[in-house]
Formats: sequence, structure tokens, C-alpha cells
Amino acid sequence: MIDLYYWPTPNGWKISIALEEMELPYTIRPVNIGRGEQFEPDFLAISPNNRMPALVDHDPLGGGEPIAIFESGAILLYLAEKTGRFLPSDLRARYDVVQWLMWQMGGLGPMLGQNGHFRVYAPEPVPYALDRYTREAERLYGVLDKRLADREHICGDYSIADMACWPWIITYKSQGVALDEKFANVRRWYDALKQRPALRRGYEAGREFGKPGKMDAKAKEILLGVKADAPAS
Repeated sequence: MIDLYYWPTPNGWKISIALEEMELPYTIRPVNIGRGEQFEPDFLAISPNNRMPALVDHDPLGGGEPIAIFESGAILLYLAEKTGRFLPSDLRARYDVVQWLMWQMGGLGPMLGQNGHFRVYAPEPVPYALDRYTREAERLYGVLDKRLADREHICGDYSIADMACWPWIITYKSQGVALDEKFANVRRWYDALKQRPALRRGYEAGREFGKPGKMDAKAKEILLGVKADAPAS
């Protein structure tokens, strides 16, 4: 059995989608990041960077003691290797998937995260940041759109690269990205993946914990360091 330490966010959805796609039994261990549960000692023992998702596999490949893994990209690689699914064995095809997974981890996720922060959560507008991250978001959407121009999925066959990227594309409206007008290939890919039953189940996982993106004053203080009554500088 796998314990998934999780909250419904793009990084969390990557793993719940993968677990559903790979047909692995798992139990959600909610980590309420809006209440600071990611800083509790028991969780830090699993995820020292105090970020979710994290995973504990009580039946790891090859047997032995349970294995704990943090960082969503590492978890996706682990699950693909455990099941032998969604990561090719051929060297060139395998590293095609790995490099696009790293592209998401190092570019798409962080840049869209910053864009979303300054668009949605910053206590006051920061024009330079809004311009910088909006342009970078559009550049990255353009990279993905070009990649998808001649293929159904990011690396040909459906893979963990698609599972990593799709949950971030969900946020296109809050990113200020005109998906229909500028990125037809991304739109087609996004809509096609949305029809996958396992992906839908993974995306809906943990919805009982609350609607993603909605934060009260306490959550903003914990996650962003923003006090509701803080005066503007």
C-alpha cells in the first residue's frame, strides 16, 4: 500500500493522477498546507523541504523497508519504474520523457507558480513581476504548443511527462493565457487528456478538503507571509 501525502494542487494532482493511471492502491494522507501541516515534524521526516506531495511505499519494488520519497518529479519516476508503465525502456525514448519531465519541474511549474502568485495572491500589484512572469508563462506555453504540433502527446505515447504538465495547464485562465486564441495544440492535448477516466479520478481526488486556490487570511499568512491587516508599503 502507498501513503500519499497530498493536498489538491497542481503538484499534488500529478501524483494522484499517476497513481490512478497506474492502478496502484493508495491512501491519501491530507496535508493541509493552509494550516501549516507541512511544517509538522512527522511530515518533515518524509519531506524535509516542507512541501507536498510526498509518498511512502510500504511495498517497494524489490521488497525491504518502506521507502519515502519527496519531490513530485522523483515520485513520478519512482512510480513509473515500480510499475514499468508510462516511461519507455528504450534509452532515447526514456530520456525524451525524462527531459520533458525536468522541463516541467524546472520551468513550467515554477514560472507559472510565480505568475499565479503575482496575479492572484500578491497584496498589491507589482508591474515588473506581472510583466516578467506573464511573458514567461506565454513563452513556455509556446514551447509546449510547438512540441505538440506533430504529436498526440508530449513524447509520442502518453507518459509521466503528460501527467506532470497537464495539472499546470489547468490554471491557464488565472495565468492570463489565451489558450484558445494562441495555443491550439495545447488546447487539443489538454481537452483530449481531460477525457481519460483515470486522469479525471486523480484530478478529483481530495476535493472534499476544499476548493483549490481558495485561501483565507490564515492560509495566506502561512503560505505567503501576508498578514491580512498588514499595511501596504
